[in-house]
Amino acid sequence: MTEDFSRRPIASRNTKWAAYVTRQLVARQVAPNHISIASVVAAVGAGAAFALSGCVAGPIWVGLLLIVGAALTQLRLLCNLFDGLVAVEGGLGSPDGAFWNEVPDRLSDLVILAGFGAAAGSPMLGLLAGALALFTAYLREFGRAAGLGSDFSGPGAKSHRMAVVIGGALAQVLALILGLGWPVVTWALWLVIALTAITVARRSLRILHKLGAAG
Repeated sequence: MTEDFSRRPIASRNTKWAAYVTRQLVARQVAPNHISIASVVAAVGAGAAFALSGCVAGPIWVGLLLIVGAALTQLRLLCNLFDGLVAVEGGLGSPDGAFWNEVPDRLSDLVILAGFGAAAGSPMLGLLAGALALFTAYLREFGRAAGLGSDFSGPGAKSHRMAVVIGGALAQVLALILGLGWPVVTWALWLVIALTAITVARRSLRILHKLGAAG
């Protein structure tokens, strides 16, 4: 059986600043499950900000809402980082931690990508991106349940998708400042869809290959 690396590989997990913040959270006995819930709150705020950016008039308001959406998306990622650090390195994990580690993440993916789709003027594309994101998580958990290990490979894993969303939102703000009429958010959304679809195909093929080899 393949060893199950159930934690997503994150480079910032081993940085000094992450260790410092983790110590502060542990010292204050902040429950990792509460951090996971905070990640959903941040994601809902991000999705709402993105969606509103597609409804308001005037480049100033659009730009401000995109910046807020990008900032809250980054906050969601930080919460995802620290809930695991507090639970594992801080020793504050709980029996229901696996639920709070996974389920809020799936909801966060969906609301952020749906909001990003609304920002691009295409809610259906946002929902498609969200559905593909859910499918990548399903494949990872299917592989783990089948004893094949947890596959966090990209190029459209969670961190990659959110990086494109954040980068796309900020690039759209820059385009607005420069007076360019480029639909950067739409381009970014299509990139998310393409990368996530490739990830679905890649993880599926890896699972089939491992199952075939095991047989």
